[in-house]
Amino acid sequence: MIIDVYQDTVCPWCRIGKKNLLEAMDRWSETHKEPYSVRWHAFQLDPTTPQEGRNFKEVMTAKMGGEERLGQVIAHTCEAGKACSIDFNMDRIEYMPNTLRSHQLIALAPEEYKLPLIDGIYKAYFEDGRDIGKLDVLLELAKETGMGYIDALRKQMEDGAGMNEVEEDLNHASQIGITGVPFFIFNNKYSFSGAQSPEGFLKVLEMIEEKEKENA
Repeated sequence: MIIDVYQDTVCPWCRIGKKNLLEAMDRWSETHKEPYSVRWHAFQLDPTTPQEGRNFKEVMTAKMGGEERLGQVIAHTCEAGKACSIDFNMDRIEYMPNTLRSHQLIALAPEEYKLPLIDGIYKAYFEDGRDIGKLDVLLELAKETGMGYIDALRKQMEDGAGMNEVEEDLNHASQIGITGVPFFIFNNKYSFSGAQSPEGFLKVLEMIEEKEKENA
């Protein structure tokens, strides 16, 4: 089974959805021998964000229609995170970054580093309040993940390596009508959006299994 996941690195629901998906796949694998692979794709919730980023509180207050509503949304997000053992320290976030560079780094990472790198980027932003729009911060995260060729990686990123793959993801997302993330595509046939619970993902997997049997 191939699972394509479109996500943005400043999307808390993408972080929740990723964790729940992988938990569901671990449980599914206990009773199913079919191997699976997850392919991570770039999406930008706000591609108009300048490279230097914007003030997080100002952006989110305007988007949510006021500080009171923003507080409610943050509280709801934090509770959803706690339900699946994820911490969101939103009070530490100062900037709403442009996420292109973070997607570029993920595209450049060897396969064995992609998942820990994505986890590291999420933690850096949502728990530590680090500015993941900055190249130096991203290279620090790559080093923390175990990627030991940081000087070469810096040159690659400065030269634009990996951006073609990111642009292909963004263009394909637009072509197939993705307007929000997380967005999941199973076996290039079945798709849905939103951060399901592990049980929700398992129901989707059962449905796919039934449909595949019908079409066999």
